[in-house]
Amino acid sequence: MSERKVLQKYYPPDFDPRELTRRRGPKSTGPRVQAVRLMAPFSMKCTTCGEFIYRGRKFNSRKETPLDEKYLGIQIYFFSIKCTRCSAEIIFRTDPKNNEYAMVKGAVRNMEPWRNRAAEDESVDQRLDRLEREEAEAAGEEEKNAMADLEAKNADARREMAAADALDEIRQRNARINRSEKEGVDFADSVVRTEDEDRERQEREDDEAAKRAFASARGKMDSIEEETDMPLTIVPNGGPGTTSTGVVASEESVVAEAPAPSFKRAVKKKKNHAALLGIKKKPSLV
Repeated sequence: MSERKVLQKYYPPDFDPRELTRRRGPKSTGPRVQAVRLMAPFSMKCTTCGEFIYRGRKFNSRKETPLDEKYLGIQIYFFSIKCTRCSAEIIFRTDPKNNEYAMVKGAVRNMEPWRNRAAEDESVDQRLDRLEREEAEAAGEEEKNAMADLEAKNADARREMAAADALDEIRQRNARINRSEKEGVDFADSVVRTEDEDRERQEREDDEAAKRAFASARGKMDSIEEETDMPLTIVPNGGPGTTSTGVVASEESVVAEAPAPSFKRAVKKKKNHAALLGIKKKPSLV
């Protein structure tokens, strides 16, 4: 580690730089191989010894890049690892079509219920049709969301307008109060509230209804009194078709005037319990 930081290096006396030659070998024509360290992308079971390898276990693997295997221009990579128990070779590869990894040989993948088997087995045309349907559904949902957003914006605008109107009303009321205080007038007389106006209008309507009711009742009482004051005629005895001594007749039946009800409290006389017991009370001198 200390040699890379020195300024001068030792050259032997017989060193000849002309004897140095570059090593240029032929390029490999097969797949490129690279040693990488990775983690198991899924849980698997070795087919040789039955050992279970859990997801996320680290391995020193060999990465192969076959140039002739691609999916829609995406390179497919092969990874080779060894079983932790029997050292058997396990190979899996990338799967760009399903956006995951696929097992090649040496092990079987454990059962995973969340995997979409139908999507893995569908063809390219079926996949395109499914993607088009999903895009159409997403566009419909976006339209619904746009309508909901528009309604929410309208509601917010109405709420803001109502708040602005209420704020203007408060400002006008405060201005009237300040002006009345400067002029020496009680602000309670100058400020007219909506609830006060409603209360006054309701009281005015109640008074008019009561006046109309009293006027109609007074008119009925006047008509009854006029009927009771009408003159009576006596039919003499022996008239045609009569057998009684006399009949009092009038144009209408006379309505007897009922006495006015009295709401005066009746005072009951107290019982003299002393007399019942034989006790005589002396009369008061006052």
